[in-house]
Amino acid sequence: MKACLLHSPAPVETNPLEFADAPDPKPGKGEVLVRVKMCGVCRTDLHVVEGELPPRKSPIIPGHQIVGVIEKLGDGAKRFQIGARVGIPWLHSTDQTCEYCRAGMENLCDHPTFTGYTVDGGYAEYAVAPEQFVYPIPETFSDDQAAPLLCAGIIGFRALRLTGIKRGGRLAFYGFGSAAHVAIQVARHWGIEVYACTRGAKHQQLALQLGAAWAGEASAEPPAKLDAAIIFAPAGELVPAALGALKKGGVVVLGGIHMSPIPSFDYNLLYQERVIRSVANNTREDGEDFLRVAAEIRIHSQVTLFPLRDANRALNDLKSDRINGSAVLDCMQ
Repeated sequence: MKACLLHSPAPVETNPLEFADAPDPKPGKGEVLVRVKMCGVCRTDLHVVEGELPPRKSPIIPGHQIVGVIEKLGDGAKRFQIGARVGIPWLHSTDQTCEYCRAGMENLCDHPTFTGYTVDGGYAEYAVAPEQFVYPIPETFSDDQAAPLLCAGIIGFRALRLTGIKRGGRLAFYGFGSAAHVAIQVARHWGIEVYACTRGAKHQQLALQLGAAWAGEASAEPPAKLDAAIIFAPAGELVPAALGALKKGGVVVLGGIHMSPIPSFDYNLLYQERVIRSVANNTREDGEDFLRVAAEIRIHSQVTLFPLRDANRALNDLKSDRINGSAVLDCMQ
């Protein structure tokens, strides 16, 4: 099969992914083989490619927002039929026995595997995954529209839940990329007033088009005090700014897997029971709940398509903020 291989982490400007032949994967016990049609390009892929996440496998095929069709079943796999359209997300597997899995917190599993990081992912023509960690894709979504939902959408949804925000509340997104442009559609459906704090006129304009009450620079203070904020940008310097925009008892949720250092700040920013919390991965329940909600409200992803062989270009455009919405690789080209 054709795939994009990362042999050693390097700046994306050096185009480190090699488009080459790789062995076709074979499904093991309880696994399915998926013919990849589309794979979303996520900022986490950028962290993997540039080594901000420590290398765990070499070479590695990145990509964890996979939409495709099941072509083969491994021994004992019976959840899906051949030909079923499915999605493979970031959470590839968990041990299902550690204290966190037993407590319903599999996102914190002690021995997880991750698609496109610890096991090969979807920047390829084929991928394998355990059938219990694969999602059926709602028929309401085309392949390219579905791909960004499998990480950007699910993580944004979990972040929304962790804010604890209620209908009528005020919420700010810091950074308005793939996750935020999906999450705002859920937040507006829930009756939440959204403010977009993000650099770049095109990102601000997209936020306003999707129903934001206000959009401005990330360093600007929103026009009203907030009940909660989600920081999607991997920029630690935004944490004090977000705390400063909160009402008493407000919550700042950090939506990324990697962030630059958070600067020191005065305790008064955190006082009055303000809270900072991170998001770590997701549970399968998060994904199932989100995909159901996404289908109900017919979430629309703004997508820029790239051929599989152009994965380096897609990552460069993502890093340079040239993507408005989501980048998706067409793995059939």
